[in-house]
Amino acid sequence: MRTTRSTWRSAVAFALLAALTVPAVAFAASAGASARSAATAADDAPQTLEGGTSSVVDRVASFYGAYVDARTGTPDASLSNALRAHYLTTEFRARLDAWERKNAVDGVLRAQNTPRAWQVTYDNSGAGHTWTTVRLTWGDEKKPTYTYLSVQSDLATRLISDIKEGTATGGAADSVDSDD
Repeated sequence: MRTTRSTWRSAVAFALLAALTVPAVAFAASAGASARSAATAADDAPQTLEGGTSSVVDRVASFYGAYVDARTGTPDASLSNALRAHYLTTEFRARLDAWERKNAVDGVLRAQNTPRAWQVTYDNSGAGHTWTTVRLTWGDEKKPTYTYLSVQSDLATRLISDIKEGTATGGAADSVDSDD
């Protein structure tokens, strides 16, 4: 019975991962555009959103879109873990787990809560890596606050290999290391 239940949960987590990844990839193309509320977007002309599987920036946007969705409301730990397994390197997941145990916050978001919006922007590339800046939006629409993350991805695998606190202009402020 346990094997069946475990297999079923894995299948559900994978199906949810697939269902969230496709819309997140489509949404990724709008990451550079200004964020708009649902009410404002409904009043505008229809939007066309697109993304690509070869773009590291689109993959980071897909990950953050799906991850924020999985953590919003009643968090889905199975889906969050499946997303981490799909988008993060094995080595980074181990360092991230150690960092989270030490700091008692979600290392992907660098917070205890879930942001209401996210934006991903290309920052830099070199030495086999691409860096993107992730802006997380907190608070209400009238008085938003922002935190920034610098996300490193390996060009060969397009997997996220590090997340650091960042700045609005890009670059990292600190590192997610097991000894932080």
